[in-house]
Amino acid sequence: MVTVLLLAILSFAAGELLSRPVRKSAGRVPQDIKIQTVILQTLANQSVSGWFIQGRQGQGAVLLLHGVRGHRLDMLERARFLNKAGYSVMLIDLPAHGESTGNRISFGFHEAKGVTAALRYLTQQLPDEKIAIIGVSLGAASVVFASMPAPPSAVVLESLFPSITEALIDRLNLHMGVLGTYFAPLLLWQLPYKIGVSAKQLRPIAAISAIHAPVLIASGSKDQHTTRAETSRLFQAANAPKELWIIKGAGHEDLHTFDRQIYETRILIFLAKYMQPH
Repeated sequence: MVTVLLLAILSFAAGELLSRPVRKSAGRVPQDIKIQTVILQTLANQSVSGWFIQGRQGQGAVLLLHGVRGHRLDMLERARFLNKAGYSVMLIDLPAHGESTGNRISFGFHEAKGVTAALRYLTQQLPDEKIAIIGVSLGAASVVFASMPAPPSAVVLESLFPSITEALIDRLNLHMGVLGTYFAPLLLWQLPYKIGVSAKQLRPIAAISAIHAPVLIASGSKDQHTTRAETSRLFQAANAPKELWIIKGAGHEDLHTFDRQIYETRILIFLAKYMQPH
């Protein structure tokens, strides 16, 4: 009985920690690129903070979405090389992250409202230009769950998990071994109470077919948080045209930082393929 009670207390504390908002200021605006600070309103009357960087007219725009417990600064180096290539770029703090509002991290489900708001903004600012999205982990999940004002021209999903159940089990087994098996059901049980979403709803693999755009699915060959087999299943569930990119030697990490030259070359080739001006 004592062991069960202890597990329950620990799982509740872990659930609280995992879903707690992550507040962080973006700090001073970088001076090497011309950035416009924007604050957007979502359909849930929450605010989303972000930066917009103007590119060459007609080149198109790329929306950049960070991972869990991150913020827009995590995507700044991507913004620099994309803007240098001529693209307009938007970086946002997803709901419950950075300077955006939000009561709980919801592993992509409610964060999707921030994606929708950002896409509406880009559509209004650049009405005749194509829009692409690059999402990392949580950011990728938020893309899959988002309501799109219009289908994007290209989507890059990095290190995306197929379901919250598998994501949680993978991480618990990695850090706790066999004990993780006991924690997983207790953490999943809390989801509706903590974030108002069930584990059945948090399945990007079931929602990815709603994306009607060319998709590049990228993951590290040594990623133990989202395994290669899980990534392959996501790829199979996606609509064509689609590409699968397994980065040799990379784990669950910033794939741009892992190998900048290879990453930038592959991303620019993929975007150029589908982002040519009308």
